Amino acid sequence: MKTAVYWKKLTAGKVSCLLCPHACVIADGKTGLCRVRYNLNGTLYSSIYAETTSINLDPIEKKPLYHFYPGSRILSVGTNGCNFACSFCQNWEISQTEQSGRQKMSSAETVELAVAGGSIGIAYTYNEPFIWFEFVLETAKLARKKKLRNVLVTNGYVNAEPLGELLPYIDAMNIDLKSINADFYKKTCKGSLEPVKKTIESSLKQCHVELTNLLVTGKNDSETDLVKLIDYVSGLGKDVPLHFSRYFPIYKSTEPATPAAALRFAEFTAKKKLNYVYAGNLDAEKNSTCCPKCKTELIRRNGFSVEINLLKGSNCFKCGHKIPGCFK
Repeated sequence: MKTAVYWKKLTAGKVSCLLCPHACVIADGKTGLCRVRYNLNGTLYSSIYAETTSINLDPIEKKPLYHFYPGSRILSVGTNGCNFACSFCQNWEISQTEQSGRQKMSSAETVELAVAGGSIGIAYTYNEPFIWFEFVLETAKLARKKKLRNVLVTNGYVNAEPLGELLPYIDAMNIDLKSINADFYKKTCKGSLEPVKKTIESSLKQCHVELTNLLVTGKNDSETDLVKLIDYVSGLGKDVPLHFSRYFPIYKSTEPATPAAALRFAEFTAKKKLNYVYAGNLDAEKNSTCCPKCKTELIRRNGFSVEINLLKGSNCFKCGHKIPGCFK
């Protein structure tokens, strides 16, 4: 274990964790809601420091990031725990458990593995990377020295101070905007919406950001909520990429899978106000990035594979319009 950051001592051996908005008050011998920040004799520790459950060399499109070095591969690492408790969690075996086959891997070893594998960098993903804060910060600093990119795939539920400390070392983020309905966050995720919005807005000022909304049947897929979510994203900027993803029954959720038509409707509706909208997790998924000015297809994808990339640097080869993102 490693002594945690962002906490303070309280009376009677208790501590207060200051990493995320839950502000857990943790008694001696107990953990916070994330299950991995542990109070031992009045000191808060990270019980997952330098321990991983999942390591893969993934297509960057799997994060999903479509405007960040498309067609490249990135070393993806994750561990146990999450500060949300979503009933539909797609990675519940690791995120909603305290321990699940972790193996030790130091920051230096992680960076060395990324270099050896020809990865563009490291993606902290699979579970919630912000609760792995000590390891992620340390590894991101080492990765930056090796000129590797750092990517977060996150729920965005973190306090402003730790976010501000980590952001200078982060090149891209995919942030889950699970709903625009505060009640959904409270009842289904056991969290709150406003801190997520603050994370999105702060991060957009410092790194490349794409957003993902998992459409859960009967939970967050009403037309009213969909329009409000699109309005919020368009208010951030018409060029913010928005991914709609298909839900399947898993963990504690038994609602039927999101109909493909619902995703296509969300995509169609969002494209009225946003320049880059994608529908994912569908059979025979094909997503193209098109120039919003001349409508030319620039990047054609088949699942997680890039079949065609006609960008000229960051610009449309036909009309020269600049496409937002990071490209080779």
